[in-house]
Amino acid sequence: MEQLDTFLSRHAPFDALGAAELRELTAGAQEHTFQAGQAVLVEDGLPAAGLWVILSGSMELVHEGEPIQVLEPGECFGHPSMLTGMAPTFTVRAREQARCALLSPQAGRRLLGTEAGAAYVAVSMRKRLTYTGQTVHGLLEVGTTPVSAIMRPPVFCDPDDSLRDAARRLGVDGVSALLVRLDEARLGILTDAGVRLAVATDGVPLDAPVRLAARRPVPMVPAGQLAIEATVEMLASGSEHLAVVEGEEIRGMLSATDLLSLDARSPIALRHVLLAAPDEDALVRATGQIPKLFLLLARAGVPPRDLGRVLSLQHDTVVARLIEFSIAARGPAPVPWTWLDLGSAGRREFTLASDQDNALAYASVEPAAAEGIDAYFAALGADVNDGLVRCGIGIDNNGVLARNRPWRMSKDDWLTTFDDVFREPDESHLIRATVSFDFRPSAGGMSVAAELTERMRAARRHPQFMRLMARTATGYPVALGFRGQLATGHDGDPPGRLDLKRGAIIPLVNLVRFHALASGVTIANTLDRIEAAASVGALERTVADGLSEAFVVINGIRFEHHADQVQAGLTPDNLLDPEALAPIARAELREALHVVRRAQKRVGAWSPP
Repeated sequence: MEQLDTFLSRHAPFDALGAAELRELTAGAQEHTFQAGQAVLVEDGLPAAGLWVILSGSMELVHEGEPIQVLEPGECFGHPSMLTGMAPTFTVRAREQARCALLSPQAGRRLLGTEAGAAYVAVSMRKRLTYTGQTVHGLLEVGTTPVSAIMRPPVFCDPDDSLRDAARRLGVDGVSALLVRLDEARLGILTDAGVRLAVATDGVPLDAPVRLAARRPVPMVPAGQLAIEATVEMLASGSEHLAVVEGEEIRGMLSATDLLSLDARSPIALRHVLLAAPDEDALVRATGQIPKLFLLLARAGVPPRDLGRVLSLQHDTVVARLIEFSIAARGPAPVPWTWLDLGSAGRREFTLASDQDNALAYASVEPAAAEGIDAYFAALGADVNDGLVRCGIGIDNNGVLARNRPWRMSKDDWLTTFDDVFREPDESHLIRATVSFDFRPSAGGMSVAAELTERMRAARRHPQFMRLMARTATGYPVALGFRGQLATGHDGDPPGRLDLKRGAIIPLVNLVRFHALASGVTIANTLDRIEAAASVGALERTVADGLSEAFVVINGIRFEHHADQVQAGLTPDNLLDPEALAPIARAELREALHVVRRAQKRVGAWSPP
């Protein structure tokens, strides 16, 4: 078994210590093994007895019952509690069988009192705060869901149909109740329980007409009523079904099962199912529920930004589980590593039509070991990329995938690559910058974000690179014609279709990324970039507000298009028929694209400060 000090020498903050000091610090360490689900620290429980370090397996941080972050071998936990003497903020439990080392409080304080230790505390706490915020934002409650979002289409039968024929229709294609128009003023309802009651208790023959068994009056709720309020109405009525009305029209039916299963279709419940998937087949089946969850939230009126956060969190969960499957099959990673989400996932703006954009970074090693270590991560990247395809997230057309060598490299090589982007600004480096500058570490324990963002912050000091970025900010035209009307069939789009990604989102994202880099802003999310650039004066407030509103409008229309496609059983895409939009929505989309076009023209006059 590898010596503890040798193992720790490859991981921060231990890697900053000399060999003798490291041996001294770890001399009295105790090793413990924990079974899956066993808690080491408990939220609001006893303070940590020292500094814990994971040697094998994995642990998860849990806050108020929600998994927040998975910790890998080499990562520490318990240090905030140890340093303050206060109760832990998180429960830390074994995600699988895990072996950990416990360093004494004296050794832990000595280690974390070094410059490297202080940096580790700051980075790890920032990561945990960030992950907690991202999780909270991505786990929306469903209590505000209107009944219109979960109702089923109403199914009618003729009052003179036989009970036998009506009974055959119940239970088919999810139909649990039939509505019966008894006359112009009265409406009845027939359920399976109603049929049994009529035949067994009241002696109504199966050949009798439905009108003799239909129950009335039918409890009704308006389409805009909240599901939680409808539950109360259902209990008060003593019925297991409600008719959903809009004005005088019956718009749908709602059953007790629909209301009871609402929580099971929440972001929280689905994430737990994904995290608990025992194998890739089960994970693939579970991800099939994501479009249904999206439809539920979209119909409930959840804002576009929050929808993007929900989808991004579910995407992160799928990636994390696929990584765990790969590591379980191939053995522990040979060196520390980090999985990087790029593109829309990196910006936390994932959609049902997004494809994969991801990368891998791993610790730098001696040249003699480099080939074998890269082979391990090539396999891990391929496992995750292939698994995501099975889960319905397609391959990026430009090959921005962790399994591909240009997007999988050591930490030192990543830093060199970012430096080269500025030193040798050309078309290939520009393409890399537009993709990799929207990055977000989503799994793994190696710290790389601080060094990469430091380089991004320096971008504005490289005039030639910024000129190329300015060209990118203006080089993708919005989908507007010569006379300022929405343009379909634009740049090869199908006739009568407007590509919302290529003709709206990409021009806006590229424009905002340029302004962020020009002002030293390194956050990835588009709306946050706009606000940050405006706060430092890089964007006039009126321009910033216009771009923010344009982004919300475009994404709102995009998500509504996706919801319609999910409801119709189609695969979501970004190809929209503008003529299918309501007049107000069409006008808002046109004005949003004009806002982006005007902001692009202002960049045309940009010159380095």
